[in-house]
Amino acid sequence: MRRLEYKWLVGITFVLGLIMQILDMTVLNVALATLGREFHVGEATLQWVLTGYLISLAVFVPASGWIADRYGGKRTFQLAVVVFTAASVLCGLATEIWMLIGARILQGVGGGMLVPVGQAMLFRAFPAHERAKASAVLSVPITIAPMLGPLIGGALVEFASWRWIFFINVPVGGLALLAAMLFLKEEQQSRPGRFDLPGFVLAGSGLATLLVGLDQGAQTGWGKPSVWGTLIVAAVLLSGLVARELRTPEPMLDLRLLGDRLFGTGNGLLLCSTGAIFGALFLLPLYLQNLHGFGPLGSGLVLMPQALSMLATTQLVSRLYTRVGPRPLLLIGFTVLISVGLLLQLLDTATPYWLLTVLLVWLGIGMGLLMTPLQTAAFARISAASMGRASSLFNASRQVATALGTAVGATILVALTESYTSTVDVSVPSAVVQAQMSAYRGAFLASIAFGALGLLLSLRVRNADAADTLRDRSAPSGDHSHPGTTTVR
Repeated sequence: MRRLEYKWLVGITFVLGLIMQILDMTVLNVALATLGREFHVGEATLQWVLTGYLISLAVFVPASGWIADRYGGKRTFQLAVVVFTAASVLCGLATEIWMLIGARILQGVGGGMLVPVGQAMLFRAFPAHERAKASAVLSVPITIAPMLGPLIGGALVEFASWRWIFFINVPVGGLALLAAMLFLKEEQQSRPGRFDLPGFVLAGSGLATLLVGLDQGAQTGWGKPSVWGTLIVAAVLLSGLVARELRTPEPMLDLRLLGDRLFGTGNGLLLCSTGAIFGALFLLPLYLQNLHGFGPLGSGLVLMPQALSMLATTQLVSRLYTRVGPRPLLLIGFTVLISVGLLLQLLDTATPYWLLTVLLVWLGIGMGLLMTPLQTAAFARISAASMGRASSLFNASRQVATALGTAVGATILVALTESYTSTVDVSVPSAVVQAQMSAYRGAFLASIAFGALGLLLSLRVRNADAADTLRDRSAPSGDHSHPGTTTVR
């Protein structure tokens, strides 16, 4: 099989797995209220359907790189798909809330391995100068699945059964497994190292505790001792992780990779871009539902222009990348995000939908400008042998950034809502609505702060450092060997 064919087959396989995982997350959000009524539980118990998944995801994302290096990327990817799909069936068959929570924890095991391992295999399959194309491949499920998730979830809950929001993973997972069996070659590193048990425990528990603490703070407020206690424990665990992984010659989570200028900066840029984007995407549906009266399905339809413009921009940027390099694209992308935050200050309860559509299209353009150069440049100097560990670290950063962006947006919204509504006459509905609108505007300012930090950090990116991704340095015609120490069986 020629290399040109193989890299796209890897892309198709990973896209199927990624669609399954992202659809599951976005579809579930629409059905939470229905699940609460079905199992007769309150919000506190229902929250564990999400938190349980988040914890197991956090445990297995850091370990996924070593597992794939030791047992092979193909085997690990197949295992991840099987575990995720089987757990989805168990979720759909659950008759008690504890059964659903347990199945969701099992889902997180598969999800925690699926994305980092799939991304590492994808970036190994594409030569460095074609990594922008690989990032464009990733943009398809990342864009389409969140757009379709609320629509599919709303339709299934309304016209079928909540159980089908989990059963729909079965055909997608089946296709992903079949593609992996037929298309993927086994990749196994010659020296994966010993299993770093202390690093595994510290990374999994530290990351999980941090994510839970951020989620608790956003949901219940930051003044509770339990929230601060959780974050302090997370800080202690993560400090121990850093000390351990920098000392051991065979770390579970290779933090030394952050010493590479591009990869370290890329993780920082990921924090800024994801924080800005997910903060805005968390707030916009709430704004549409609380102040414009849309339901989950309606707000999903209103947000479609953002997804479509992001998809179109990403495809264009993948072609521009090799001509202009990552630096100008990152600078323009973060400038667009900052301008979106400023334009969101114009929103009101009477904002016409055409103006909202323009803002959403502009937001999608900003997202599309950032995704390809950020990922491509971050992995520009990562060897094939280190790709699995780097992907684990990058995806761990993504999980933290997503939780942080959502937590910051939710915290500011709650705090400003309480502050503004306390100064108005609550018996006057219009005054309360205007106070809420002011709170949303203030919360949208967080996107400006994240974007400004990202803009400054983008100045550290030099096109010369990403030279391998900008021109063809592949082997001569007829030589299709993979670089690095990867053994293809």
